Amino acid sequence: MLDKTNNKALSFIFITVLIDVIGLGIIIPVLPKLIEELIGAGLSEASRYNAWLAVAYGIMQFVFSPILGGLSDRYGRRPVLLLSLFGLGADYIFMALAPSIAWLFVGRIIAGICGASFSTASAYIADISTPEKRAQNFGLIGAAFGVGFIIGPTIGGLCGVWGPRIPFFVAAGFSLLNFIYGYFVLPESLDEGHRRKFDWKRANPIGSLLNLKRYPVIAGLVITYLLLFMAGKSVESTWTFYTMLKFNWNSVWVGISLSVVGILVAVVQGGLIRVIIPKLGQKRSVFTGLFLYVGSLILFAFATKGWMMFAFLVPYCLGGIAGPALQGIMSGQVPLNEQGELQGALTSLMSVTTVLGPLMMNNMFYYFTREGTPFYFPGAAFIAGAILMFIGILFAVKSLSNYHHSVINPEKK
Repeated sequence: MLDKTNNKALSFIFITVLIDVIGLGIIIPVLPKLIEELIGAGLSEASRYNAWLAVAYGIMQFVFSPILGGLSDRYGRRPVLLLSLFGLGADYIFMALAPSIAWLFVGRIIAGICGASFSTASAYIADISTPEKRAQNFGLIGAAFGVGFIIGPTIGGLCGVWGPRIPFFVAAGFSLLNFIYGYFVLPESLDEGHRRKFDWKRANPIGSLLNLKRYPVIAGLVITYLLLFMAGKSVESTWTFYTMLKFNWNSVWVGISLSVVGILVAVVQGGLIRVIIPKLGQKRSVFTGLFLYVGSLILFAFATKGWMMFAFLVPYCLGGIAGPALQGIMSGQVPLNEQGELQGALTSLMSVTTVLGPLMMNNMFYYFTREGTPFYFPGAAFIAGAILMFIGILFAVKSLSNYHHSVINPEKK
């Protein structure tokens, strides 16, 4: 009976994250045009504003994720998740009505503050999962991302023909629908007995990370987790520019490639991960995934034909087993009443890479492709990503050297 209840709750969380990601994906194709409209300048100038909008979002998420994570440990996952969903819906409406670029910045700040849906969803999954199934269940969030980023941009592109503001209203509809769905359907996962007092000393990015030092296995893996996402920005930030420059791809081929990524991520995170991680174990899954990432990034950097990029996406997306396995190991080291704090801290780390990653990788791409560059190499960012990922492997080796699937007593306070 418990398995059926947990499976039902997992379905709720998958749908909640899926709808949330669809909302995010809807605005991707039209945000550049809305920025152009508001600043009265071209696409090149709009890209600069877009980068700073991402920085504003990332900083707010970095600061507020631990706060909301701590609140979810104190008051439960459900109210924090609902607050986040409602805040995102209101933010999309705010941005749709924006009369100036300043309004967009305020909107992204609001979104960053309310952007706890993914970390709270991860904490929810940790609450209802057994240690053996936790890593596989974390993969559901990755699967939701894959499917959502296929559906969302497609809807956004179609709605965008009626103007760059319409998709924001559609995204608001999805988020508010998600809020209503969660309000009536989503049960609470953290009972009163497993909650802890809210502590401002721990409800900040530095405090939440320092608190994790109490758990030896987590300390080094946090660095691996940070480097994994930083390395991933080499693909996220330069894929479009790299493929257009080196293989003369147009927006259609870029869109097709991103759809392929979404399909592969959904297959790996939603299906294969449930076979691979139990067979390999979490520890071996971490190393297998990280080495697949390293190899794939090197292959991207030296690809000579466009079709190769599609072929190399297969091992790259298979590398996605590393993230859920890492989360599963780290989650197994902390009690239930600290899962929100852990996931909030991890989300803060992800937000750091959102701020620093594009600045590093895009500037590296520019330096090695600009006119007069001392060494022309469009794939430089991919090599940088591979190096960061390899350093992450070294930290993982040290942290996991004495790991034997030990799990903290969930009752521990």
